[in-house]
Amino acid sequence: MSAPVPAAESRIAVLVDCDNTTPDILEYALRVVAQFGRVVLRRGYGNQNTLGKTWQEALVRLAFTPCLQYQYAAGKNTADIALALDALEAMFDHRADKFCLVTSDSDFSYLCRKLRERGATVCIVGESKTPEALRNASDQFFEWRPAATAATETAAGAPAHTKPDVPKQPAIKRRPRFVVEAISLLASNTSEGRVHLSALGQYLKRTDPSFSPASYGHSGLVDMLKTYDLLALKREAGGHYTVELAEMRLTDANASATTSLAIGS
Repeated sequence: MSAPVPAAESRIAVLVDCDNTTPDILEYALRVVAQFGRVVLRRGYGNQNTLGKTWQEALVRLAFTPCLQYQYAAGKNTADIALALDALEAMFDHRADKFCLVTSDSDFSYLCRKLRERGATVCIVGESKTPEALRNASDQFFEWRPAATAATETAAGAPAHTKPDVPKQPAIKRRPRFVVEAISLLASNTSEGRVHLSALGQYLKRTDPSFSPASYGHSGLVDMLKTYDLLALKREAGGHYTVELAEMRLTDANASATTSLAIGS
């Protein structure tokens, strides 16, 4: 018997704007895209100073192809154009169907839109400075935060005096109103008035590519929804969850009770 043929994996291109970000972001970007498929293109774009000094070690260690672009005139960034052209070429040649752009430069917003218009999926890995225009142009935005810096050393080589550890305050759990509005909208299109959590999660990501329950102090979407008084969460027979507006459940219960009284009379 022949071995089963595995399902076709998505082919991912990771394209890095080295002139715009730091090498520390690279490993995080690779961890992010590992969930989507197989990375077939790894390229870093920048000028001779960026690639030869700041990025050389990271690009070599993580097997990225450096794409050197000389600056033909002062103030001109030729690396951005090279990255955009290579992305479109990879899409038209069918070498990649998903793209991860590692940048915080809003100039790539138009590239994201063109790739998506042609059916490609685009995610952005960027820093907190990433403008909304670029975040919303992608299918999904992942924000990289630099790790805490180690204690500084004194000139003599001894560790500098550090402040005593302060107990970490628990994250404040918030309940944004737009989640209730999303469930109300999605539930209105179903006969049972309930929404599957997978559909809700996809909708929230589509409306805000940077959405994450962790940003509001929750460990996950289920944990987040449990804090809402206006929502009723239900675990179905298959193990998945659905959610509905609590007022809808109360309305249905009142309707059933009225019907029962009418029949009894």
